[in-house]
Amino acid sequence: MNWTQLLSGKRLGMEEYSERKHKRTDFQRDYDRLIFSSPFRRLQNKTQVFPLPGSIFVHNRLTHSLEVSCVGRSLGNNVSKGLMEKYPEGSVNFPEIGSIVSAACLAHDMGNPPFGHSGERAISGYFKEGNGKALEKVVRKEDGRWEDFVHFEGNANAMRLLTHQFIGRRKGGFALTYCTLASIVKYPYSSVLSEKNGKFGFFQSEEGTYNQIATELGIHVNNSEPVKYIRYPLVYLVEAADDICYQIMDIEDAHKLRILTSEETIALLLDFFEGERLEHVKEVMEMVDDTNEKISYLRSGIIGLLVDECSRVFLENEENILNGTFKSTLIKEINEHAKQAYDNCSKVAYAKIYRAKEVLDIELAGYHIFSHLIDSLTDAVINPKSTYSKLLLQRIPSQYDTNAPGTYGKIQCVLDYISGMTDVYALDLYRKITGQSLPDV
Repeated sequence: MNWTQLLSGKRLGMEEYSERKHKRTDFQRDYDRLIFSSPFRRLQNKTQVFPLPGSIFVHNRLTHSLEVSCVGRSLGNNVSKGLMEKYPEGSVNFPEIGSIVSAACLAHDMGNPPFGHSGERAISGYFKEGNGKALEKVVRKEDGRWEDFVHFEGNANAMRLLTHQFIGRRKGGFALTYCTLASIVKYPYSSVLSEKNGKFGFFQSEEGTYNQIATELGIHVNNSEPVKYIRYPLVYLVEAADDICYQIMDIEDAHKLRILTSEETIALLLDFFEGERLEHVKEVMEMVDDTNEKISYLRSGIIGLLVDECSRVFLENEENILNGTFKSTLIKEINEHAKQAYDNCSKVAYAKIYRAKEVLDIELAGYHIFSHLIDSLTDAVINPKSTYSKLLLQRIPSQYDTNAPGTYGKIQCVLDYISGMTDVYALDLYRKITGQSLPDV
């Protein structure tokens, strides 16, 4: 792959439209378009890991996405500078890499349903083990891709949210640049290839769109039956920004919620440093007495360290990234000392954070709420003539196509609606349609 073609400013759905010139670049406009959108604002009421508390502030999807975008911009700017030094002729639009990565980072979680990753698992579980399993035969008979539902994936749903022309909306969805869209597709293949890890990059309905993007940007095909693409290079930077943020921020949030002690947290974070830098960090940290301030200082230092390391790994492996032979992630190739510290954080997070009672309670509730919502809404769109279905269908906003042809399309309409909900909205709708909550009269 070559950088000149990879950094195209073409917009999805507006390929033939000649716009007036803007002082902002196309990629900066992608960032603005995303941050002012309703789906992005709704992330403020979507769980990241911990339930959204009242008294202690922890990360939600919105604050996480903003922080990932900030780190992504730093990664992109570092890589941009390195590539300009390597290719000094100035013919490639390297200065915009920071803007592309920061915009893609804003969008990377926009397809995630309510209740964090437990929402994804609840949707998959409904079709794999729950009442939804009964729909498999008819979906397959109609040539719908059943794997899209039993491996429901927030990454693929983000691609749909950003590119699908919902009713009354413009062609191309958000009409983002091909570069920004390609940068969010961590798994550039369909759900047919998702068996091993349950991950994939686009639904059957958006496969043609991604093929179009890949052709325009010159993203090479790895194998053709079924199609699997080489990763778009900037995906590695978006992924690294996410890896850096969620790991370190989850540790910080766990400390605020007293799942981890101050001593445990500080020890985990100090492990990232060694030698003279470790001594300097300890010296500066002891200048303040406030424990939260100490942890904030360590967190900022670690982010800087990991940004520099991931930038280095990208630049050193640029050729392999472009030809598709780089098979790792940037975070896995950082220096051994930092990698060991990162792995220790991962182990603690899995043992003490992701299995914490508060997190498990959200997962249990999510399964029950999602199962009932999908059950009720799917039955309504498939059997729209019953009295109850007519009432329930009036709750679905007009942008979602309840009359979509085929069972696959009808299920997708329901999942579009549900995955766009906030935690609060999903819980409120569940309570109302089950009669647990009634409006004031």
